Amino acid sequence: MLIPTRNRPAELAVTLAGLAAQEGVAGFGVVVSDQSDGDPAYAHPAAATMVRALRHRGYPVLLTRRLPRRGLAEHRAYLLDASVARYVLCLDDDVWLEPGTLRRLVTAIGELGCGFVGNAVHGLSYVDDVRPQTHRHYEEWSGRPVPERVRPGTPQWQRASIHSAANLLHVTEGLRLPAGAWRAYKVSWVGGCVLYDRAALVDSGGFDFWRRVQPNHQGEDVAAQLAVLERHGGAGVLPSGAYHLESPTTVTERDVEAWEVVLADSPGRV
Repeated sequence: MLIPTRNRPAELAVTLAGLAAQEGVAGFGVVVSDQSDGDPAYAHPAAATMVRALRHRGYPVLLTRRLPRRGLAEHRAYLLDASVARYVLCLDDDVWLEPGTLRRLVTAIGELGCGFVGNAVHGLSYVDDVRPQTHRHYEEWSGRPVPERVRPGTPQWQRASIHSAANLLHVTEGLRLPAGAWRAYKVSWVGGCVLYDRAALVDSGGFDFWRRVQPNHQGEDVAAQLAVLERHGGAGVLPSGAYHLESPTTVTERDVEAWEVVLADSPGRV
């Protein structure tokens, strides 16, 4: 579990609480890397308690600081280097995972054999805002996901629209899946909660492109996932057990989309 964080002690505590409540997945560890302006978020009593709870349950937790800040991509690259696990979950510091989520994701990536699987985050403040026009972008994989080259301007690029607001929650409700069932569907990218096959992510370049983008960027997860999609395939998984806390962002300077820079530098590949 790789969690970058900055100036979010309360949110980090909730995120860690979600991990502490996971069951059915043995042997996972957690790495938290903090870039807060003051004291690290994991020093807050609530977050510190959840760290103790994870350790008490037998899950090792590594707490680190990564300063000075060099941007989101560099921070994720640092976290990736801290793990040698077969699978790595890139989890944002403002996402709560309901019990059973991690087990479902690990099951899915094992059965699908692709480069990543993700749970798009639900924004529950939008639960009554139904947007049926976005539902047409939902398309299931009938078998193992295959590599895809997804680019702006293509129909595949529009798949991301089902991940805003509570759209995916509404799609899931319409499917009426039996208890315990899950589905893999086609994505352009997934934000907030993505489980990678680490070897596939590294083979696709990981987040090493951080040296090519200025520090004030966003979209680093998109750039990495486009690369993995093209080489190893990927999928979204529903039902999603990931819920966005809808807190104000701590990344206020977003002058550049990292994926735009990466695509412009390498037009023939990600």
